[in-house]
Amino acid sequence: MKIKRSSGILLHITSLPGQFGIGDLGPEAYRFLDFLRRSGHTYWQILPVNPTDGIYNHSPYSSHSAFAGNPLLISPELLELEGYLDLEDFDLPKGRKEEKVIFDTVVSYKEQLFEAAFKTFKARKGVDPGYQEFLLNHDTWLENYCLYLALREKYNQANWVDWPLALRDRKKDALATAKKELKKKIEKEKFIQYLFFSQWSKFMQEAHKQGIRIFGDVPFYVNHDSADCWANPKIFKLDKDKQPTHISGVPPDMFSETGQLWGTPVYDWQALKELQYSWWIERIRQNLLLFDVLRIDHFRAFAAYWEVEAGEETAINGKWRETPGIDFFHIVKQHFPKMPFIAEDLGVLDQPVYDLLEEFNFPGMKVLQFAFGDKNRDNPYIPYNHTFNSVIYTGTHDNNTTLGWYRNGDRDLKQHLKNYLDRKISEDEVPEILHRMALQSVGGIAIVPLQDILGLGEEAIMNIPGSTKGNWTWRARAAQIPFSKAHNLYEMNELYGRIEEESNS
Repeated sequence: MKIKRSSGILLHITSLPGQFGIGDLGPEAYRFLDFLRRSGHTYWQILPVNPTDGIYNHSPYSSHSAFAGNPLLISPELLELEGYLDLEDFDLPKGRKEEKVIFDTVVSYKEQLFEAAFKTFKARKGVDPGYQEFLLNHDTWLENYCLYLALREKYNQANWVDWPLALRDRKKDALATAKKELKKKIEKEKFIQYLFFSQWSKFMQEAHKQGIRIFGDVPFYVNHDSADCWANPKIFKLDKDKQPTHISGVPPDMFSETGQLWGTPVYDWQALKELQYSWWIERIRQNLLLFDVLRIDHFRAFAAYWEVEAGEETAINGKWRETPGIDFFHIVKQHFPKMPFIAEDLGVLDQPVYDLLEEFNFPGMKVLQFAFGDKNRDNPYIPYNHTFNSVIYTGTHDNNTTLGWYRNGDRDLKQHLKNYLDRKISEDEVPEILHRMALQSVGGIAIVPLQDILGLGEEAIMNIPGSTKGNWTWRARAAQIPFSKAHNLYEMNELYGRIEEESNS
C-alpha cells in the first residue's frame, strides 16, 4: 500500500451518538463523515464490524462470523425511511444512556425491529432485485452462517461441537433436514444481513463522496464457536471430536509473567497452503467490501505464532510455530495487487516479522504513548525514529486516553515528556500536545482517537486488555462531536501538510 501524508480519527460506529442506545449507520454516521471532511481528515478508522455476542461481552474481536455484519449497527431511522416499520410503534430501549452502550437492552430492542421489518419484507409482493443480488454476491458464506445461527438458537446457544453428531460433522442429510425445518429462521437471518450490507453500501458511497476512506480492522484469529470453524474444520487444529488441540495466545513478557491465553483455535497452515489460502482470500475480499484500508491485527502471527496445547491454564508452556507468511502474501497479492493493508506490528518483534514487513512494504504502527518514559535511543515510537511508511497514533482503542495515560504516568514519563518539549506543561494540554506531535511526525498517516481530540480522561477508555467488564461501551454525546473545532482542526491538518489534494482522494 502506498500511503500519502494525511490524517484520520479513530471512533468505532457503536460510539456514535444517537437516541437508540448504540451508535449505528444512520444520520449520526453521515454527520460524522461531514465533520471529517470539514476538519480536513482523510480516514475514519473503526473496529471490526462483525456480529458481537454477550457471551464475549460484545467484543468486536470475538465474533461467530468473520464474514457477517453486526446487526446492532443497522439504523432504525433508515429502516423507517425504507418503509420497513414505523418507529412510533416501538418504545425506545429502556435504561439507555447517552454516554454508554447498554448492550442487553439494545439487543432486545433491535430484535423487535428486525422481526417487524422481516414481516413487512415477507408481505411485499414481488421479489426485491437487490435482495436476490445480495444472495448471489454473498453465497460463499451466507448459507452456512444463517444455518449456524438457526441451529445455535435451536440448541440453546450451545457450541456447535455439542450439537447432534450428524450436524456437528455436517452430514449432508442432516444439513438438508435442518434447512427445511429452520427455513424461516434462516431466511430472516439472511434478510438481516441484507439490511446491514445495504446500509453499509450506502454509507460507503457517502464516505467516498465526501472524500473519506474507511479504515477497518481484521482480527487474526476466529472463535471456535463460530460458523467459520464449523464450516471449515480442516483449516484449524482440531481433534476427531472437533475440539481444539492447540489454542492461541502470547508468551510471557514484561506485562504478564504467565503470558496471555486467548483460547481461540490456531490455524493449520499446511492445510491452508494446500488450499491456496482460499478461506483467507475470501475473508480479505469480504473485508474489502467493507473497508478501503485493512489494519491486520496481530500481524506478527503471519511470521510465527505462539501455540499452546489445549488444557493448559496459562500460556507459559507454549511454543513458537512458523507461519508461511511470505508465501501467503504472494498469493494474496495475485488477488489484491494494491494490498491496502496496515500491519499491527506492536509488541516484541523478531527478524522474520521485519523481513515480512520489508518484503511487501507494509506500513506499520507507531504509538506516541509508548514513546515516553523509555529513554532508549532505539525506541521505535519516539518521533525522531519514525519513518514515512508508518501510521502514527496518540493511542489506540487498547490504550488509556492520552489524558488518562498522562495522569497515571510515573515521574519518569512526565519528566521525559517535559524535557522532550523543553517546557513546563499542564495535564490538560497533553492531549493536544500529542495530537500535534502525531501530525508533525514524518509518518505518512496520523490517526487520533476522538477521545483525545476532546481531551477526555480515563472515563472514556474503549477497552482495557485483559479485563472483561465495561469494555466497548463508551459513546460520544451529540454535543461532543466538535463541529465548532472543525475549522481549527482543518488548519492544524493544513499546517502539518496533512490535507490530501482532491485529485488524490
